[in-house]
Amino acid sequence: MQNIRITLVQPDQIWENKAANLEKYEQMLRGVASDVIVLPEMFQTCFTMNTKLGESFENSESISWLEQMAEEKNAAFYTSLIVREDGRYFNRGVFVEPSGTITFYDKRKTFGLAKETEHYQRGHSEVIVNYKGWNIQLQICYDLRFPEIVRNKISNQKAHYDVILYVANWPEKRSEHWKALLRARAIENQCFVAGVNRVGKDEMRFTYSGDSRLIDALGNEELINSHEEGVETFVMNKNDLIKIREMLPFLKDGE
Repeated sequence: MQNIRITLVQPDQIWENKAANLEKYEQMLRGVASDVIVLPEMFQTCFTMNTKLGESFENSESISWLEQMAEEKNAAFYTSLIVREDGRYFNRGVFVEPSGTITFYDKRKTFGLAKETEHYQRGHSEVIVNYKGWNIQLQICYDLRFPEIVRNKISNQKAHYDVILYVANWPEKRSEHWKALLRARAIENQCFVAGVNRVGKDEMRFTYSGDSRLIDALGNEELINSHEEGVETFVMNKNDLIKIREMLPFLKDGE
């Protein structure tokens, strides 16, 4: 199985300004060569309860932008945005491949403290996408607090997935939770975990420290500096992951 490059993008998002955010990403991604590029939750609006910003999944200009960027970069993109469907709204993750294939995941755990539950419908299904030989579990922000929804398992001698992608707008005041939970998900599920968060301050006066990182199955971390915009590309080594699972067959013991 081939190694893949993963790029984490940690921006200071611009409140509810789609055009300005898309322009920012284009600037931040200039010169980037990667296989998978990950942007924060609600990438072109910030984390907002303003459902008027929702777009139809079938006619979304923001998804069209992601398709264009995926083709241009020859890389898959993962992020989330507000989607309108049959009069309901979802915080929907989209995994957009260079081929134009789109896999979506609706956030399963809506954040009660921000009243997300009152504005967005919950998803009900696990979504794992296969890309370049890697099985990738799609997740969004608050899902991180619920380990039971991503418990890795062994079937036919293989783990269900190899990496979890978390996209978030996770406030600085709970940054220690963010860092600890990401590391726990990687260790307990013997997988890579990529967590992408924003920096700066939003219109709700929440401050974000970023703390975006890639963590391997042993808990080793590669980071983007806190409180700074940044773009970093890391390599996920499949052979290393296989060796860890063979040396420490904990997933098999959990069957």
